[in-house]
Amino acid sequence: MMNETVIKFENVTKEYFLYKSQKARFKAIFTNNKGVKKHVALKDINFEVKHGESVGIIGRNGAGKSTLLKMITGVSFATSGNITVNGKVAALLELTAGFSMDMTGRENIYLKCYLLGLDNSEIKEIEDNIIEFANLGEYIDQPVRTYSSGMKMRLGFAININIRPDILVIDEALSVGDADFRKKCESKIKELKQTGITVLFVSHSMASVRDTCERAIYLCNGKIEYDGSVEEAFQHYDKKK
Repeated sequence: MMNETVIKFENVTKEYFLYKSQKARFKAIFTNNKGVKKHVALKDINFEVKHGESVGIIGRNGAGKSTLLKMITGVSFATSGNITVNGKVAALLELTAGFSMDMTGRENIYLKCYLLGLDNSEIKEIEDNIIEFANLGEYIDQPVRTYSSGMKMRLGFAININIRPDILVIDEALSVGDADFRKKCESKIKELKQTGITVLFVSHSMASVRDTCERAIYLCNGKIEYDGSVEEAFQHYDKKK
């Protein structure tokens, strides 16, 4: 099982069209994007992640980290190349995506879990764990539109962290509330790691990556500059600063 490949990128390139305005975007529909400038976010990316590995993704802003994660989670697709992802993915990125503002927190647990592929019986099993983890009190049965942004993030985090994922994708820049709740989240992530799930962790902090990962991939200008030990990855990162 430990040798099973759960994530594989083969010659993956991702390009975006850069539109000057909404009018230009609309016009491009009829011109098949003729003359529209392209941005290459990732170019010829190749790597594999085995079951149970914890891999840090590092690089400066604009290096392609977010694009990489979006393709792993199925939010975005490659322009060319092949991507293989085997297993249920929980992404601690856009936590409130998929919420209905007029539904209650409890109702949104079911909505979000349905979107993540769980059935009724699976949701009932984890519903109490999600509610306890989010710690929203009586607000769990109030419309989400009455929540603060922090409360929405807490509910989103609680759902994603409790769906028993095979692959956990984390963005360190994520803010999920006060210090106590962040510690609770960090403890839960470590607990999940010990169960053998695969972790992808985006961070600029060597200490955080070292604490979470045994391996790091350094991205620079859409290309993999280094894939190996955390210390050496950050040496490459520091040289390019």
